[in-house]
This record gives sequence, structure tokens and C-alpha cells, in this order.
Amino acid sequence: MKQVKIFAGSASKALGESIAAAYGTTLGDLSLQRFADNEMGPSFNESVRGCEVFLVQSTCPPAEHLMELMLMVDAAKRASAHKVVIVMPYMGYARQDRKDKPRVSIGAKVVANIIQSVGTDRLMTCDLHAGQIQGFFDIPVDHLDGATVTAPYIKSLNLKNLIFASPDVGGVVRTRAFAKKFGAEIVVCDKMRLRANEIASMQVIGDVKGMDVVFVDDMVDTAGTICKAADLVMERGANSVRAVITHPLLSGPAHERIRASQLTELITTDTIPLREENDKIRVISLAPLFAAAIRNVVTHESISSLFV
Repeated sequence: MKQVKIFAGSASKALGESIAAAYGTTLGDLSLQRFADNEMGPSFNESVRGCEVFLVQSTCPPAEHLMELMLMVDAAKRASAHKVVIVMPYMGYARQDRKDKPRVSIGAKVVANIIQSVGTDRLMTCDLHAGQIQGFFDIPVDHLDGATVTAPYIKSLNLKNLIFASPDVGGVVRTRAFAKKFGAEIVVCDKMRLRANEIASMQVIGDVKGMDVVFVDDMVDTAGTICKAADLVMERGANSVRAVITHPLLSGPAHERIRASQLTELITTDTIPLREENDKIRVISLAPLFAAAIRNVVTHESISSLFV
């Protein structure tokens, strides 16, 4: 069996350390040189020749950390690594997965092309914005399910009148899959946007009176949608409202909005480190799941068995 080495980029040091510890090893020694104009150059401070190398890096903010990760892959390939696997807990540009208006790029496809162009052998990620993004790749993609670690916490709350909610029509499939684990019903918030990150109107489709509502989404960016939806279901007579997500982008006024909202708590994972502490946010680590997935890849065992 090839020797396994795990390294982490600057965006995911803490998660990388946790994954390595859960796997039963320590994080590899990697340096990142920066020039005066912020040009970067990663280098491995230990041999990776003949090793199965796993590079942990979420791409948030996407541009700089994606470039850093691609340079890491290139360095590992040029250092004669046997295989290079990207462990990308959060994939930036995944929201740009289709042409929803004329003359726009499909950013997720561009990122897929870049990842493959540097010689990546495999991609491991979690809760892509759209599952079909896997089809943009011609290499194996291990698409992990964040609900594997967040659903048990929801169950531990023992909410009596549990109902799940999608903050928009596009998230219905994701919400229904989560609700299926509980045998629960779902409701939907239908929203109309004027432009990105700005909501014009919203309405609830379904009855939430007296219910303990849990919103399900893959990410929260500025938190405008989730906070407006939370306040709306409380106005409609909900008993309590929570949200469970995987990727806490939490840009701009997100933390302030969450604190001021009627959300009891926002349950998330550590794919992206929090910029600041927030009493309403509970973080559940994905490190054990990624460590198990790495072990199964190395030993050629099933990945789907981890969450099916």
C-alpha cells in the first residue's frame, strides 16, 4: 500500500489538522512563499515521491485559494507523487452551474477544467450547490453528504412538531432528501430577487403554525434569504425556527443579520472557518467523515457506505 500524506492549504489549516488527526497521522509540512505583489509559491518540505497525496483546501474566497491549490497540485505532481487527490470541502464558483441568462460564464465548469488541467487524479468534496456539477469532471468525484454529521444533531433535539423548509424553490430536492431521513414533511419559501443577494418578496407555501421549522440549505452567504425566511415562518405561527447548512460563507452583514433574526440557531459544518464568534451558530466538524472517506479511497472500499 502506498504511503498516505495529507497537506492543507492556507484556507483550511484547522480542518486539515483535524482530518489528519482523525485519519491517525499528522499534517504534512508545507510552506507558502509570497512575493511583494502577493504572488504565491507553495513548496513541500518533505518527500512525497510515490505517495498518495491528499490536499485539503476549501476555495473561499475562491480566486486566491483556488490558485494556491492548483500550485500545490502541480508541486506534488512534479515531486513524483503517485496520486494527487484534492479534498475540497467547499467548491467556490459552484453556484455558477448553468447559463441562467445570455452571455454569462459557467464558472463551475471552468473550475472543473482548471482542476483537471493540472493533473489532479481525484476530487473529494461535500454538498455541491448542484449535484450534476460532478458531470463537469472526467476524473472520479467523491461527493460527500453533510447531513451525515448534521442530521444526528437535529435528531438529538427531539423536536416534537418537526417540519423542514426550503428557503427557495431551487432547494426543494435537497430539503426533501434531508426530511426523508426523519419521515417529515416539507414547506417551501418562494422568493423573487431583484438582483444577486437582494430579495424583493417572499411567501411561504405550506402550513407552519405550531411547528418546529428547520430550514435546509447548502450554504449561507449574506444570510439575507435565511433570516427573512426565518422571520416569515415565525410570523406565520411557527413554534421555533432553525437552519442547517454545510458551508458558512457568512459574508458582509451575515453575522449581524443572524444575531438579529428569530433563528434559534444556525447549525453548520467547518468546511469554511468562521470569521467571528456567534452564539447562534453551532459548528459540527466534518473531519471524521473526510478521514473515513480518505481511508476508504486508499483501501478501495465504498464511499457511499459512509452515508447511505
